[in-house]
Amino acid sequence: MHRTLNMAARCLLRRSGWPQVMPLRGRGSGRLPSAGKGASSRHCSGSASFQKTEAVPGATEEEIVIPRKKTWDKLAVLQTLASTVNMDPTASPYTFHDDPYLLPRNSFGTNMYYLAKESGKNAAKYIVNEFPEFFKKDIAEPHIPCLMPENIAPQIEEVSEAALKERIQLRKVKASVDMFDHLLQTGTPISLETTNSLLDLLCFYGDREPIRESQLEPEEEKLSEEEKDSEEAPNRRIYSWKTSNFIGHKWRENNNAERIFNLMPERNAHSYCTMIRGMVKHGAGVKAHGLYRDLLNNRHTADVHTFNALILAVTKMSNRFTEKWELVKELLNHMVEQNVQPNLLTFNSVLKILKYCGHLGKILSVQTLREMKVLNIEPSLATFKHVLDTFYKTDSLDIIYDVMKEIEGKSFVVRDPDDTSFFARAMLICFSLKDVELAYRLDKVFDTGDHWKLVRDVRNQNAYYRQFFSLLCLMEQLDVVLKWYKEHVPSHFHPDSQSMWDLLQALDTASRLEMIPEIWKEMKELGFIKRSQLLEEMVALMARERHPEETQISFANCAAEIKFVFETEEKFPLEWTESFLKSLTLLFARVGRTQEAWNMLELFEKNGKVPSDTVMNEVLSCLKQSNDPDKAIDLVELAAAFGLPTAASLRRRVTEEFELSEEQKKALDFPELQGVI
Repeated sequence: MHRTLNMAARCLLRRSGWPQVMPLRGRGSGRLPSAGKGASSRHCSGSASFQKTEAVPGATEEEIVIPRKKTWDKLAVLQTLASTVNMDPTASPYTFHDDPYLLPRNSFGTNMYYLAKESGKNAAKYIVNEFPEFFKKDIAEPHIPCLMPENIAPQIEEVSEAALKERIQLRKVKASVDMFDHLLQTGTPISLETTNSLLDLLCFYGDREPIRESQLEPEEEKLSEEEKDSEEAPNRRIYSWKTSNFIGHKWRENNNAERIFNLMPERNAHSYCTMIRGMVKHGAGVKAHGLYRDLLNNRHTADVHTFNALILAVTKMSNRFTEKWELVKELLNHMVEQNVQPNLLTFNSVLKILKYCGHLGKILSVQTLREMKVLNIEPSLATFKHVLDTFYKTDSLDIIYDVMKEIEGKSFVVRDPDDTSFFARAMLICFSLKDVELAYRLDKVFDTGDHWKLVRDVRNQNAYYRQFFSLLCLMEQLDVVLKWYKEHVPSHFHPDSQSMWDLLQALDTASRLEMIPEIWKEMKELGFIKRSQLLEEMVALMARERHPEETQISFANCAAEIKFVFETEEKFPLEWTESFLKSLTLLFARVGRTQEAWNMLELFEKNGKVPSDTVMNEVLSCLKQSNDPDKAIDLVELAAAFGLPTAASLRRRVTEEFELSEEQKKALDFPELQGVI
């Protein structure tokens, strides 16, 4: 028995790398150290001393490694399972795994999917919160609060400071202001802490009710006095999803925040800082700087977040570069005087201002980076993004090589909201430099660790991949481009029409136009069959020169499908341009599809376009293959009707290349044709 246990111990040792060891000796090697005679059911803790066991002669000494305590992440098991599965490049991201009919096919569809999904969530939350009586049963284990109705109704009805605190906690702006006014009217003292909390609420939301995720009800529009007197005023309403809710409310003069601030018998630094940050957030930067001077006059000290907001407000304080920098430098000097330690966002705010300072910003941004290094503040991706913006505006793009040296081999997390825009901006500069090797280096950084999580929004993600793909189409071999395309579409990237245009140009550069039918199939799947400019370019490439018969047949099939798209589009009719009609006619004529080529000539006449000499000669060659002299005579008549100079040469070709009867020869001698000739 002990031999079997020894073998198990050896196996355990080979599989583990634990540092602590414990010897196993003799026959007791199959039991825990404390499990001697009469104690077979006892177990000792890890800190208990080991008991000696009688050694058996000839037995070998084995070792068991005791593991160190390790705290596992809650997602450790899922992460381990996920690491065993490779990504399927032909599958859409997991976010879109729903009804296959609803899977987005392009970047526009991706945006619509995200919006529709969020709209559905908000609609569900609205129903749950509007009718909570139908959602009282909680069957989830463990409890999931976000799936249950929100309790946002105040529980305290009497006029008291506790009721005010409750309404502030529930983010009810109007109810909080009303309760504050009631407390003032009754002479009830309100603590400075509670008043500051109310100011925090008002300044954060701009003295307006917050738009909750589940709010679908309309809010009344502020009408002027003249509009209020009109009969239509009571019926005028707007909805809470108007544009101002996305770009932020403007700071209104003498709003409740200012009124309450002025009514406060006592103000501390927190009161001033809250007001300043609220004014900056809602576009009143000049007024915020004025209030900051009041803060200094009252011998208060601003915190670092307030200074960060004031620095950002400098953008709208002046239009001159030097004046902007003087204001920023003054604020930085105040931070030194008030012993306020700057943080990462402070320097990022400075760099964000410097990108509006032209050539002066280039010099000062480098000095700012040096100052960060002196203070041991590690830059974030937003730091480098602002530096790139500064140099990009002055056409000095070589700075990106120094930036790449700084970020390679490092791991970044989100520390600034602008971190998510770095990779898209850097790839744009790689495209501007036409440096594909630099783009590969950037993409390697992007694929390192969890950096892909830094580009989660659709806009930046599409911008990054679109610029990278365009650069590959321009600079790389076609095989490399197609390999990248297969690996990233649609798992990472949904191409737009410009991406497909770049792919067509890559096929043209590599002289691989025979692959255009495959691209057309891809375009149909991506929903680009109604992009007229893209279709015209593709048809023009197919018709530019002759190809082997098999390729020409596949081209003609594509042309027939494209022609069908143009003919059946009724809602937004596509324009039949002269070059487009010419290309389609040539494609049909080169494969002997006589009737379709003739139909294209009729479309020329119907749309008021004139076919070229090349088109007429190509159609005549097609008629010769099908040996149709009657159609050939009609073609000469059509050329004469269009007033083409080539009508004479067409008549000569018909006479020489076709066996005509006497009646057909007479048809070629009618006066109108002779007049043209």
